[in-house]
Amino acid sequence: MSDITLISQKYISEPKTKLVRVWDPLVRLFHWSLAASFMIAFLTEDDLLVVHVWAGYTIFGLILVRLIWGFMGPRHARWSDFVKEPGEIMAYLKDAVRFRASRHLGHNPAGGAMVVALLVSLAATGLTGLAVYGAQELSGPLVPMLSGLSEGWAHLLEDGHEILANLTLLLVVLHLAGVAFASLQHRENLVRAMITGLKRSETE
Repeated sequence: MSDITLISQKYISEPKTKLVRVWDPLVRLFHWSLAASFMIAFLTEDDLLVVHVWAGYTIFGLILVRLIWGFMGPRHARWSDFVKEPGEIMAYLKDAVRFRASRHLGHNPAGGAMVVALLVSLAATGLTGLAVYGAQELSGPLVPMLSGLSEGWAHLLEDGHEILANLTLLLVVLHLAGVAFASLQHRENLVRAMITGLKRSETE
């Protein structure tokens, strides 16, 4: 039997990797829209106020949709699927640094914690941004409450907004590092999965 025949039979006999849909279209659209909106808001803070403000409003809308979808969406979009207890998150992280972490079709416990941290940080950044917008620009929905705020308090709100924005950027960097680490550990492209919605079905 020729080498070509042996190779062909081996290729045919090997099972093909089965892909399953994990991330639904709304989750994928939310993910990339949120990432784009945050970067636009972060980069336009000092120069393009109108763009900055509308990027912030978009972030608020996206977070609201995601909160609702976390109760109504398919399995892997639901909060109950990936929001875990602190003990389970720490146990996963300990296994991860030893390259023994189990693979999850949806978010792993650390990834789920990062989702929550990012949403909370983005919401807090947006709220302080609205406060600054109302106190300094006399615009936005918080004007009735903040229009008479002293200059000192207005600057304090601005400092808080900037700190939270930088904290959110740090979380984004940690999120990207975690995605890269998990991709290497489990030998799969998680960025591509968030684009196509597909991941391999077998567990490790």
